Amino acid sequence: MDRLNAKYLHLLDLVSLDYTRYLYSQINWDNRLILLKGPKGVGKTTLLLQHIKRTFDDKSKAFYASADSSWFATHSIVDLAEYLYSHGVTHLYLDEVHKYPAWDRQIKEIYDSFPKLHVVITGSSMLQLSETQADLSRRCRPYTMQGLSFREYLELEGVAQLQPIPLEEILKNHPTIAAHITNQIPVLKHFEQYLDHGYYPFYKEEGDGFAIRLDNEVNSIIQVEMPSMTNISYELVYKIKTLLGILAEINPYTLNVSDLATKLGASRDSVYKMLDLMQKAGLIRRLYQKSGGMKILQKPEKILFDNTNLMYALASNTDVGTLRETFVANMLSNHSICMPESGDLLMDGSILFEVGGKNKNYKQIANITDSYVIADNIDVGMGNKIPLWLFGMLY
Repeated sequence: MDRLNAKYLHLLDLVSLDYTRYLYSQINWDNRLILLKGPKGVGKTTLLLQHIKRTFDDKSKAFYASADSSWFATHSIVDLAEYLYSHGVTHLYLDEVHKYPAWDRQIKEIYDSFPKLHVVITGSSMLQLSETQADLSRRCRPYTMQGLSFREYLELEGVAQLQPIPLEEILKNHPTIAAHITNQIPVLKHFEQYLDHGYYPFYKEEGDGFAIRLDNEVNSIIQVEMPSMTNISYELVYKIKTLLGILAEINPYTLNVSDLATKLGASRDSVYKMLDLMQKAGLIRRLYQKSGGMKILQKPEKILFDNTNLMYALASNTDVGTLRETFVANMLSNHSICMPESGDLLMDGSILFEVGGKNKNYKQIANITDSYVIADNIDVGMGNKIPLWLFGMLY
């Protein structure tokens, strides 16, 4: 216990309050049980420690621990909660909860046994609250954290402090909004840098080693997180790494399941399962012909990387058209996105986007209601032609 406490206080001392992610103000920290999940490397741990540092004058009332600590090899999560509760701790922050076996049953027991203890847990984006496991979904308030938006990147770089702009406002008033921002800063220069390395907050500490760190994080997701959460075999882990390599060679990848199955020496069902795991882990994004009701065994029409940083770090060929689509799809992650018959992306079944360079015209989406051109390399748009970078202001 002394070892856990020393590590907690050490991490708390190191964490900076200079910048806080967008999600911080959206979380109702008064809830008794909170789940914060998201892809590896987006800043979940930092957010927990910042909250403790901001909130508790008496740091002994809160406690932080990571479930992958060796301490849990001989102790349970319930053991920790029981000890802390008996010593006056009111708030427990448990990181990487998915790395502890049967974590859901243990968290339910803590919730039921210690009614005055507030618990915040973090986990992989693969983690799902299931009604059939421990009935946590009725007790737990979940939040999902994405990587940095372009707006957050600008603030973290000390370039500008801007407020998030709702999508409806961008669609309606983008010329005025874009003109106001570009009069203050050279957005296109910073946007190029963001696409390359600005999605994961750890870019600040890695510098030139960012791509290597990101590659290591991807390997950790495939080799550690996936097996620990899904009980997949080492053979399937190897095939997922091979599949990621295939997708990196040709992006966007127009899916040929039979061809992939042959290359991987796997069944078609296994290919679909691997793609599903990779999307849940925040590595890829599957685009389907029709939105809604996607199933594991449904064939996607196109596969993109989840974000542009992954594309730059892993893809052999950084196709600029795919890069633009990847960015838009990533920024619209909270919406339903699919492939339309005309245009590039259909959002929520009704709003059509054609994505391209500064000379992109309306030819492919002419006379279609609620259609827009999203154009790269322009500061300010007009009519239904919106600057690509402006979608980075959504959160």
